[in-house]
Amino acid sequence: MEPLTVIALIFSLIVCAYMAWNIGANDVANAMGTSVGSRALTLKQAVVLAAVFEFCGAFFAGDAVTDTVRKGILVVDFDTATLDFANDLMFGFIAAMMAAAVWLTVATRFGLPVSTTHSIIGGIIGVGLILEVQHNTSLIDWFVVQKVVLSWIASPLIGAILAFISFYIVRVTILDAPDPIARAKWIAPLLALPTFFVLGLALQFKALKGFISKLAADGVIADKYDWLPVKENGSFNPLADNAWFPINSLLVALVIGIIASAILAYVLRNFESKREGFQGVERIFVWLQIITAAYVAFAHGANDRSNAIGPMAAVYQIISSGGELSAQADIPLWLVLLGSAGIAIGVMTWGYRVMDTIGKKITEITPTRGFAAEFGAATTILFFSMPFLAVPVSTTHTLVGAVVGVGLAGGAKAVDFRVFGKIAASWVASVPVAAFGAIILYIATGSNALNMIVVFPLAFLAVGYAIWKTRGGEIHVEEALAGAVDGQMDPTVFELFHAHAVVVEQTVEKMLTAVNLVADGKDASEAIQATSASELEADILKAAIREMIANREIKMLVATDIFLHMLTRQDRIADYAENVAEQLSFREIYQDKEALILLREMAEAVNKTAAKYEDTVECLRDLTLSGYTKSARAELALLIKEVNELEHLADKAEHKAAGYVFSHGDDDALAAIHMYRVLQRLDDVANSCEKAANAFLPMVYD
Repeated sequence: MEPLTVIALIFSLIVCAYMAWNIGANDVANAMGTSVGSRALTLKQAVVLAAVFEFCGAFFAGDAVTDTVRKGILVVDFDTATLDFANDLMFGFIAAMMAAAVWLTVATRFGLPVSTTHSIIGGIIGVGLILEVQHNTSLIDWFVVQKVVLSWIASPLIGAILAFISFYIVRVTILDAPDPIARAKWIAPLLALPTFFVLGLALQFKALKGFISKLAADGVIADKYDWLPVKENGSFNPLADNAWFPINSLLVALVIGIIASAILAYVLRNFESKREGFQGVERIFVWLQIITAAYVAFAHGANDRSNAIGPMAAVYQIISSGGELSAQADIPLWLVLLGSAGIAIGVMTWGYRVMDTIGKKITEITPTRGFAAEFGAATTILFFSMPFLAVPVSTTHTLVGAVVGVGLAGGAKAVDFRVFGKIAASWVASVPVAAFGAIILYIATGSNALNMIVVFPLAFLAVGYAIWKTRGGEIHVEEALAGAVDGQMDPTVFELFHAHAVVVEQTVEKMLTAVNLVADGKDASEAIQATSASELEADILKAAIREMIANREIKMLVATDIFLHMLTRQDRIADYAENVAEQLSFREIYQDKEALILLREMAEAVNKTAAKYEDTVECLRDLTLSGYTKSARAELALLIKEVNELEHLADKAEHKAAGYVFSHGDDDALAAIHMYRVLQRLDDVANSCEKAANAFLPMVYD
């Protein structure tokens, strides 16, 4: 092999590995982003699971051969292709891979989930434009390009619709039921049947098509089209020889669905959830989401491996054959391993960046929503990949659309359209940016291996410099995985809000203890100190929540300013409770037996109001998990009403106690006035509970 040929081969392998790494880093979010966002998996678990299934799909289930020209973008007459054309096409493919890989690096750096398929298509289009001019021929199939552009709209839209419908069915049949856990136990297995039926078909048609083709070639099965859709002139009759959906595949998918449904029904029959209500339902759907995520990772590895090594296989074919070009190229085992390992390493190093965008920044994800999104995406991809459409859709586009769809099930306010707008803009940019990059790199190399020694290192240095210049505020992989140790999952914003409400309630309870001790004539200093310590704990948690909202780009179901207002209202309850305790420590209160009894009654009424308020916040937390079901809204409205009623009773107790103190406190006026101040602060605690609860009303009626 000539030195220049060796140089071209080495650089092409480096670019191929770089492309595979980028595919793993960016596209892994397709499989695991929603699982991390819903906390069905920790970041560490998702990275490991994705790496394993992506590698297995890429190494064991990918095609043994690949089209020389990916996705039918270029129309090449292989019978008349000259050695010069083959040489130029080889360098063009290397430039296309490099341009697509650089674009993917930039997108991943900023957490933008873009399509690796469309990126490599863009690179090939750029190369095709140059080759058309160089060789005075027509190469680009603009009809295929048009279908790619249409898929930018069609696949996210259909994915969103299917995901919306899927989650709507879950919400109506399960989450809106009086006993959602009991309903989930018999509805979830029914939902598993169509889910695993679709996954069974997709597994055969997408992930295992190379394996099935190999079985046919080895004579293990008679004809691969007994299991796979025919490529043209098909029929929707599954019993026909030219079926789009062969009966064998339908039966296998049905068996998979029935078995999965039966297993889930058996498991759930004796399932005892440690959590109640909607949280218990979400735990049931965790397993369905993890299974669908594992399938997406496996299928993605099997399909998108060719995006990394397909052009490389064509380059290797041209080099090893001395310049010959054919329609298909065999993929040697070492190249399969290179692509598979590159994808797995990309998952484990930079994959968390795009996971964060899909899982947290578009909308708030729960296991039920994540399941609906992945089912909608898988169904859409299967539909578009059928030969009667044969549109090269992007898994990324489809899943992002599905995530938006489940977000819209909670109302338009539940989706951060600014983030989605940035993502959509990056989709549109993928093809022209990759095309322009491929043109620049191809012209710079001039189909000369020596020029690659200068051009490609400069390109890598430019990427490295851009990443270095945009550093700061980024999450390193060690830090990202550190929070996932021991299976701990980050709480949602509303779970933290509820945790703060629990501490606030505890502050009021400690205040009540102090009031009762004073009313009994006992030393209340420890209870007063405990109240102050509890209020400080509430302040610390409040500050942590504020910092989390300020430092993490997460999508909540309410606007940030509204949530911060709710948090401030809630924290004020603890502030007033501490103020009551402080008042008790200033001086002795009015020592009248009846007045002390009325004071205790007032404090008890306030404590009941605070306890009911905490129940209201717990219901609010569950409302966010349920996707704003009618039953959860109704329960929240009822609890808000009960808080208002208890506050009214506390007002009556305060009025009665204050009236008694003013009418009987002449003999010790200073002590009576001080008791009145204590009663006022107690009333402030109850009023704060009422105002904090009423702040939730827009979430009931919006």
